[in-house]
Amino acid sequence: MCYSVDEMRVLREDYRRTLLDEIAPFWVRHGWDREHGGIHTALNEDGSLIDSDKSVWFQGRAAWTYSTLGQAYGAEGDWTRLAGSCLSFLREHCRADDGKLYFTMTREGRPLRMRRRYAFSESFACVGSAAYAQLTGDERAALEAMAYFERYLEVMRTGGGVEPKVEVATRPMKGLAPQMILLAMAQELRADLGDVTVGGATCTQWIDRVIDEVETAFLKPDLQALMEVVGENNEVLDHFDGRMLVPGHAIECAWFILHEVRVRGGDARLLKLGLTILDWMWERGWDREFGGMLYFTDLKGLPVQEYWAEMKFWWPHNETEIATLLAWHLTGDESYARKHQQVREWSRKVFVDTKGGGDWFGYAHRDGRISTRLKGNMWKGPFHIPRMYWYCEQLLAERLRR
Repeated sequence: MCYSVDEMRVLREDYRRTLLDEIAPFWVRHGWDREHGGIHTALNEDGSLIDSDKSVWFQGRAAWTYSTLGQAYGAEGDWTRLAGSCLSFLREHCRADDGKLYFTMTREGRPLRMRRRYAFSESFACVGSAAYAQLTGDERAALEAMAYFERYLEVMRTGGGVEPKVEVATRPMKGLAPQMILLAMAQELRADLGDVTVGGATCTQWIDRVIDEVETAFLKPDLQALMEVVGENNEVLDHFDGRMLVPGHAIECAWFILHEVRVRGGDARLLKLGLTILDWMWERGWDREFGGMLYFTDLKGLPVQEYWAEMKFWWPHNETEIATLLAWHLTGDESYARKHQQVREWSRKVFVDTKGGGDWFGYAHRDGRISTRLKGNMWKGPFHIPRMYWYCEQLLAERLRR
């Protein structure tokens, strides 16, 4: 199949309407803490609050989401105010004395948990601040975005960006996640602040460095896989953690690379790399029996140690939906349009709340039965889903303009 002009118009309108009428309003209406600032994400299916503790990385994520939507669709008052509220909560409450961001806070802003070797709170504070600066012209937010970027680099240099699962002296390893988050940070910083120099390199230089590391360290052509972790010499570690693949994560990395092709107006090497990762990890992740993307798979096809390995989570489907549509946009290859339709239809059938109320459910069993009816927690909130709707709508609008 190949999307016709009329089909693209219908699809674009569906992305736009669902985002603006259902997804974005849900979190403004139910998540925004107008009393203490910032956003709650632990919400039940009707939007009622389940837990008042706050995820620090979602303060940055929500700031990015609503600032980006403001840039795309007009800076509606609530969107701008919510984004600013999240950044103010970060600034006023979430920093330790040494500047490191906490991981979770109480509703009022008292610290609950710090993860010293974990820098993803900083990464999303960076992109949220940059997007808010672009939306509002807030110079303080722009400077804070640069500072958060520097802090992220510092944590990566000293600890790798994630908390180790084993003694690093016994089994040193490095992960894909810190690299791909750095890639996304640099892309967002460049989009909002320009190709600024931070940490001794421009955003584009950081992007090129990360992509080279992904290709040389984590991509294994002989195994047709993008590894989640490798040893310090880029070797495959034949253990549970070393063999574990995360197809949704890898496909997210693929579309970051393909996005760079889109930004640069073409790049044959990067196009081939992004498509290769997408193709290989689709084959390793798509569930041929029940449909949908498996969360974890094993490099050798062996059982995975995590008991929830075969569950279906919302976000790998969001990332795969973006990746397949972007791949079709860049190549015109009908196989990617078919994959896009396939993942889109499966995720709508499973995760969409047919009773209404806004947003998706996030967690399903392998056969597609919903496992919990909450709409958010410390890891699920206004990010992957609205980012997908926004990116796909913008992509189709670009395609239709041609």
